[in-house]
Amino acid sequence: MRGLTGTDGGRGRAGGTAAAGLVALALLGAGCSTGGSGLQDEGAAPSEAAAKATPSPAPSGSAGHFTGSVDAVDLLRKDPKVSARVKADLRPCGPDSYPVDTSYGVLTGGSVPDVVVNVMTCGDAVGMGTYVYRGTGGSYENVFAVEEPAVYAAIDRGDLVVTKQVYAKADPVDDPSGEEITTYRWSAGKFARQYWVRNEYSRAVGEGEVVASEAPAPDGG
Repeated sequence: MRGLTGTDGGRGRAGGTAAAGLVALALLGAGCSTGGSGLQDEGAAPSEAAAKATPSPAPSGSAGHFTGSVDAVDLLRKDPKVSARVKADLRPCGPDSYPVDTSYGVLTGGSVPDVVVNVMTCGDAVGMGTYVYRGTGGSYENVFAVEEPAVYAAIDRGDLVVTKQVYAKADPVDDPSGEEITTYRWSAGKFARQYWVRNEYSRAVGEGEVVASEAPAPDGG
């Protein structure tokens, strides 16, 4: 469980399936209205579509150009802003396999991609801390850190989105009561909060199912 919306217990899957069905019906209707010429009449020619889908190359050395992976574990161990508790729990879950997720993207407008590092537990993948590193002069500087249970950060179109699972006293690890999602944007040399959302999950969903009993044995008479 990495703390992202929609990964818990299939929440939101039914809505996605229904939406996909509506889109399929709409496309079928569009194809029939073109006099039987088929769905391809609604799209661009293959060469045009390929031209539109081809991204422009990023300038060499810009933040939009991936220059190589960083050693996230080494960054964390050498970072004085990472707590002793997180460093003590930063152990491999298997041979050379650490519970660390790393993302690269444009967050601070620097000359190299920024690095988002999430530290989790081995067994349940529950977030322990999330950090953002900004490349400066050949090294990386910690410009954002949150060390709380069940926290996870991701990059979304230039913004930093931090999700924190909310638990009541009796909640199991894989079934929180809700979540808080905070969006940050880089401004004036630091991350400033832009949006905040709290979602509280209904406990009625999935409760009270009718369990069918076995059919009675046929009467021997």
